[in-house]
Amino acid sequence: MAVAFTKEESFETASETLLPDRPISPHPNLVTEAGLNALESQVQQAREAYNAASPIEDVNERRRQTANPLRDLRYLAARLRTAQLMPAPTSIDTVAFGSTVTFRRDDGRVQTYRIVGEDEADPKVGSISYVSPVARLLIGKTVGDMVETGGQELEIIAIA
Repeated sequence: MAVAFTKEESFETASETLLPDRPISPHPNLVTEAGLNALESQVQQAREAYNAASPIEDVNERRRQTANPLRDLRYLAARLRTAQLMPAPTSIDTVAFGSTVTFRRDDGRVQTYRIVGEDEADPKVGSISYVSPVARLLIGKTVGDMVETGGQELEIIAIA
């Protein structure tokens, strides 16, 4: 719709309030219990941000302030609707969704990651998505198994 037919001050203002939806992964939305709780918390935070911006009287400023929370709410509602809560692994014999796996790289570095859902993955804090290349190589393997990625071999040294 042309800006001339809206109450927007400018095309720039219109573009600030018409944010594209966040992309949704085509993979099944597997989540741990902590991941499901985090999604629910993020929905609450987005609602609070939207509600805080709703009373703003200036229509353009209100639209600018509510654009991100509305986009986040659409994304998070879809992710909650499709969330598939996965049970915690019952065995530490093989790597599975929800497992914490420790491996040694060729260069001697030892790394530990928990395999989780896409929305809860954060390698900086020790979690990777189950659809990441490394996680896909590790799932189904046991202690002592070797996998190759990016020209390096990884040896699984512990599963928890």
